[in-house]
Amino acid sequence: MQHPGNRRLKYLRKSLIGLGVLVLAAALLLWFLPVRWVLPWIRPQLHGLSLQQLQGSLWDGRAGQVLTPAGRPLGQLQWKLSRRALFGQVQMQLNLHGALLDFSGEMQGLADHRVEWHRVSVRAELAALLPPANLPLGQPHGELQLTVEHALLQGGWPLQLQAQVQWQHAVMHTRSADVALGDLHGQAQAREGVIQAQWHDDGQGPLQVDGQLQLSPLGWRLDATLRARQTDPALRHWLAGLGHPDADGKVHIQRSGGLAGTLPGAAATNQGPKSP
Repeated sequence: MQHPGNRRLKYLRKSLIGLGVLVLAAALLLWFLPVRWVLPWIRPQLHGLSLQQLQGSLWDGRAGQVLTPAGRPLGQLQWKLSRRALFGQVQMQLNLHGALLDFSGEMQGLADHRVEWHRVSVRAELAALLPPANLPLGQPHGELQLTVEHALLQGGWPLQLQAQVQWQHAVMHTRSADVALGDLHGQAQAREGVIQAQWHDDGQGPLQVDGQLQLSPLGWRLDATLRARQTDPALRHWLAGLGHPDADGKVHIQRSGGLAGTLPGAAATNQGPKSP
């Protein structure tokens, strides 16, 4: 007869082997997890975007079409997600290519709900992507190109930022006419949660632009000078909606909101006139 201790040892050995097989199967499943299987769990994180024609795994996959909440197609999406995400270290590469929108960038999740982005590039057709709105100054049209070298976000707000932006063939679509603004360029930096942005024109377009914008969670302040280089009636009418031109034809804009007086350098700016 087989000794009872040997039977228990044999049973324990089989149980350990079965457990090892289950662990190995689970590990392989996670390693090659099809993205179709996890879509119901990640859908709430997509903020209404719809991923269709899915291929590949959660870690290296592709969506043949991305749709906005309104059903508008954005393009094809490819991603690579590091398997370190299983241990709480999220690292991802995203590439979206479409007729209306191109996006590429690298993201890394950090502690304290912070997110770091590197090498972000965006190209967007504003006329097609922005929802129609009855704005006082009109609807922005043209191509927006954004390059972000580095951005550190917390709760969606940039604590650190280094970015360049170009608005090519800028147009404001109003009820009465399309107002051509030319090509505009800008850059933005953020430090300790305060964003400093500057923008200007290319020196040849119909509108001369020189502006600065400061933003923080507490408030904002805008200082800009605009002047028409041409006698375009539509442009001059549009500028008149922003303020009265001085003797040189320049429109000076100084506006603020929130606790803008707490922003760095606000005291010097607030000494001048400020419109509501």
